[in-house]
Amino acid sequence: MRETELRPLLTELAASLFQRGYAVGSAGNISARLEDGYLMTPTNSSLGRLDPARISKLDLDFQHIGGDKPSKEVFMHRAVYLARADAGAVVHLHSTMATAVSCLADVDQNAPIPALTPYFVMRVGERLPVVPYYRPGNPDMEPAIHQAALGAKAMLLANHGPVVSGKTLIDAVYAAEELEESARLFLLLRGQNMRLLTDAQRAELLGHFG
Repeated sequence: MRETELRPLLTELAASLFQRGYAVGSAGNISARLEDGYLMTPTNSSLGRLDPARISKLDLDFQHIGGDKPSKEVFMHRAVYLARADAGAVVHLHSTMATAVSCLADVDQNAPIPALTPYFVMRVGERLPVVPYYRPGNPDMEPAIHQAALGAKAMLLANHGPVVSGKTLIDAVYAAEELEESARLFLLLRGQNMRLLTDAQRAELLGHFG
């Protein structure tokens, strides 16, 4: 998709996420890959009030070349893009349910949300690693995010929130929405006798949609 199309689309999708409470204040950031670089939401900007013309532009080396100053978490997006050649966009949110799961100490740190629905497997993937806690904005977390992204399209930052990639901007947003809904289902069902998808069912879904 051309930059002239991506700028208004990113603005529209970011506003939709903000209006539904997936990010509050100036929390969260979104980026999209271009042929000649990347678009990224500016630092201290609200996802609900972006100006398409002022969205940051980075070159292929992630250096700021246009628009407002980019999010201070450029390193987070760089870690994912360098790990995943198939990533066309990255969405980082502080959505309530996914962030709540990221705060749980007694879940599997490689699979904190079990495969409850086919849509989780189809959009989020089979793996959802939890990256250990780092102070927000701390670039020291970049190697850990990169390592997690090598084997997963999405991850949870401990006590912070989700980072999700997709082949396109729309794919990444859909996956972030599905992750939030899956986290909601998991928290609703926690402590109950959950019926999970079987290994065979997950393999079939990954074969068709992975």
